[in-house]
Formats: sequence, structure tokens, C-alpha cells
Amino acid sequence: MSGAQDQLEIKFRLTDGTDIGPRNFPVATSVATLKENIIAQWPKEKENGPRTVKDIKLISAGRILENNRTVGECRSPFCDIPGGVTTMHVVVQPPSTEKVLLSVILLLNGLVSNAFLSSFVKAILLMRANLFSWNRKEIAK
Repeated sequence: MSGAQDQLEIKFRLTDGTDIGPRNFPVATSVATLKENIIAQWPKEKENGPRTVKDIKLISAGRILENNRTVGECRSPFCDIPGGVTTMHVVVQPPSTEKVLLSVILLLNGLVSNAFLSSFVKAILLMRANLFSWNRKEIAK
């Protein structure tokens, strides 16, 4: 393999249409390393940036790339033009309500009584159940 084939020029397209890169990466670079690079280069003016590799889904040629794969394993022979730039799409997953709830519970744990914490969790779950029920009724209309 020649030196040019050992590298792949990649730019990362964000959901608002802006790009990070392009930049050259060795074909042996893992997808997780690409995601770490995205986190490091995330524009400071953009809100809700990713905090961890798990917050990012990286899509190339219509496929979600797995963290343990390498760039060389993920490239598509139909989409890569020799000497061209490969565009990978970046999707940042917002934190789920369960993760937020767990974070609040862990934060409150030790600061309030177990009875209060139990009541708080029941209230949140009840609100979520009511919202789900309301959404199902609206969809049925």
C-alpha cells in the first residue's frame, strides 16, 4: 500500500450543515478515535456538544460506524474517490430522560431522606406515564 492509500481525508458534517475538517487520518484509526477528535474539535459556539464517545453516532455511506472498527474497514469502495474527501455525518444523541433522572437521583442521594427521594421518583414516573398516555390519545384522534 502506498503512502497516499494509508491515509483517508475525512470531514465531519454536523446536523446544522457545518463541517469539522477535512483532516487526514491513517486507515488504521479507530472510529472511537475519530469521535474523540470530533469532541476535541467541536466548535465552542455550538451548544449541546458531545461529552463522550458514546454521545456520538458517526454515519458513513448510510451505515452507523462501530467504535471498534477502523477507518479502513468502514470505507465504502463505491463512495471513496481516490484523492477525494470522505464526508461522515455526525449525530449527537441528547441525554435520555432515564439518564437525567438517574443523575438527579444520584445527586439527591445523601442530601435528602429516602422517603423524599422515593416520592420524587414516583412523581417523575407518574408524570412520564401520564405524558405517554396523553400522547397515545392524541395519536389515536
